[in-house]
Amino acid sequence: MRTARIVRKTHETDIAVEVNLDGTGKYDVSTGIGFLDHMIEQFSRHSLIDLTCHIKGDLHVDQHHTTEDSAIAIGQAIAQALGDKGGIGRYGEAHSAMDEALSRVVLDISGRPWLVWNAAFTQERLGEMDTELFEHWFQSIAQAVGITLHIELLYGSNNHHICEGIFKGFARAMRQAVELDPRKGGAVPSTKGQLGG
Repeated sequence: MRTARIVRKTHETDIAVEVNLDGTGKYDVSTGIGFLDHMIEQFSRHSLIDLTCHIKGDLHVDQHHTTEDSAIAIGQAIAQALGDKGGIGRYGEAHSAMDEALSRVVLDISGRPWLVWNAAFTQERLGEMDTELFEHWFQSIAQAVGITLHIELLYGSNNHHICEGIFKGFARAMRQAVELDPRKGGAVPSTKGQLGG
């Protein structure tokens, strides 16, 4: 079983995360930020990665630390569960339609973290969540897992649809990338023999 548990405690957040890359999309998420819970739940359900994520953060300050640290801990757990990445698909891509909004997510679990973000929101908040934090969430998870990650909003007007479509597209792309390909026989998908470094 490709599973991992991360416990991370700082002066800003107290986090416990568990993942199972070979799950069915079961989730138990509590960050203290309702809309962030909703997005992380979408990620779990559509990636089929079982995910537990419990956070107590300094929300009396703002949402930045909780949002950032959720992505870091989830990313660290995924990276740990991937091990040497032997046998994985490595690449993933998805077009995700949600009503009038269409997004594209393409990624490579390369060990070389990078985010290209071509998306924007026209309102400052979704629910109680600051929309500027979504780009930072994806930057943080890309860094923690070691993903080259390209996210692009092709078109759309409803901010909820835009955000949810991006998270679902990320989930579907991650599902492709982390799944084991039996034809690879456990080999690391790189001519270098390793990913990253």
